[in-house]
Order: sequence, then C-alpha cells, then structure tokens
Amino acid sequence: MTPLDYLLWVAFPYIAAATFVVGHILRYRFDQFGWTSRSSQTYENRLLRWGSPMFHYGMIMVIGGHVVGLFIPKPWLEFFGVTEHIYHLGATWMGSVAAVLTIAGLIILIIRRRLVTRVHLATTVMDKVMYMFLGGTIVFGTVATVLHQVLGAGYDYRGSISPWIRSLWGLQPDPSLMSDVPFFFQLHVLTATALFLLWPFTRLVHVFSAPIGYIWRPYVIYRSRDTHKGSGARPVQRGWEKAELPNVRVSPRADEPARPSRSRTNIRR
Repeated sequence: MTPLDYLLWVAFPYIAAATFVVGHILRYRFDQFGWTSRSSQTYENRLLRWGSPMFHYGMIMVIGGHVVGLFIPKPWLEFFGVTEHIYHLGATWMGSVAAVLTIAGLIILIIRRRLVTRVHLATTVMDKVMYMFLGGTIVFGTVATVLHQVLGAGYDYRGSISPWIRSLWGLQPDPSLMSDVPFFFQLHVLTATALFLLWPFTRLVHVFSAPIGYIWRPYVIYRSRDTHKGSGARPVQRGWEKAELPNVRVSPRADEPARPSRSRTNIRR
C-alpha cells in the first residue's frame, strides 16, 4: 500500500464525513435562513415540472439500491433467498432504469438553468460546483455499470467496495480492498465522497428538511362564509356544519375608559 492509497481510501473519506456532520451543525446553527432549496419555480415551471420528478424519483431508486448493495452483507441477502444471480439482474436492470431517469432529469434541470435567463441569474457558484460533482458521480457510476455489469462479465463490488465502506464505519479501515477496483468504480467513489464533503455548503441541505410530516398532517378545512347561492362557493356537503357569521353586536366593556372624541373643537384664544 502506498501513501496515496491511505490518502484516498482512509483520510479523504474521514475528512468528508467529519465535514459533512460538523458542516451541517454549523450551517443549521448560524445560517437557518439559508437552509433552503432556493426554489426557482416562480421563474420557470414548464421544464421544472418534467425534470424535477424524474431526477428526484430516480435518485430515490439509486439511493435505495446503494443502501442494499453497500450496507447489507451478501450472506444476509442469501439467507432471504436473494442469490447472486437474482441480485445481479435486479441491480443491473433496475439500476439502469434509475440511472436513465436520474440523468434525463438532471439534463433537463441543467438545460433549464442555462437557457432560462432568470433561473441562470439565480444560480450561484456553489450551485455550479454541486452540479459538476453530482453529475460526475452519476455519470461515472453509470459508465462503470454499463461497462462491467451490462456489457462485461460483471464485477462483484460486494466483495470489495462494500466491505471497504463497512470497514470505515467500523473504524477499522482497510484500503487494500480498493486497490483492484476498476477505474470507473474508483472515480464514482471519489466523486461521491467529494460530493459529501461539499454537501453542507450547497442547497443539498434541503434533503434533511423534507416535509415528511405532511403525510399525516390533518386536513386544513376552508369554509365559505358567503351564503349567496351562485357565488362560486361549493354547496354544503352532508356531515359538515354550515359556517355562518355570528349576528352579535359588540358593545364596549363597562370598565373600558371612554375614548376622546376626534371632532375638532374651536378654542378661543
């Protein structure tokens, strides 16, 4: 093992992990107003309506596949009947579908940021850096999958990359596991690590502010107070109480002091 191997596969991941955790804490502590996705929907909606769902749903599929492939040991999956052949087919073809969705959505979003003037003016330097590393991570991972899993004989990354990641989590790093990993898989890992390093300083922090509570939030009920029929208000449904304005005249309180009159008084000097 060379010093470069220890730098790339031991020091760099731990630096990125420390920056990821501490950076988010500091960002939330001192920049809560900047903790946002910096939405540009008000500037342009037509391309965003196509690109955003494709990218986000594709990324959910990609993240789910990575969690299963990298953090769940092979014997655990085999215990539940997921053989190497079944896993290879699922990871290759479902991963390819997820990659196509993600790349297509990302291309639409990048074109939108480049061609729509108002969106382009709202794009910061960190947005461009984030798009570069995010795009590089996705492209290198897709190229590695196509070359080795689709067109090639297949590469069992669960015997090298997965144990290496788990060794980092166990604080017993083993950089030798990454020495024989194919080049594009190595590029994929390095760009993903750099993306985690930059994460707290970009708009990606909004991932941790997903409105999950919206799923079980109670409904907000709006009732019309207009009793005139034909005003556009929906008819009262069965089971709902009709909302009416209270016909109560408010009188001043007895203990409330009288307010001075605002009428002008002529005062003879």
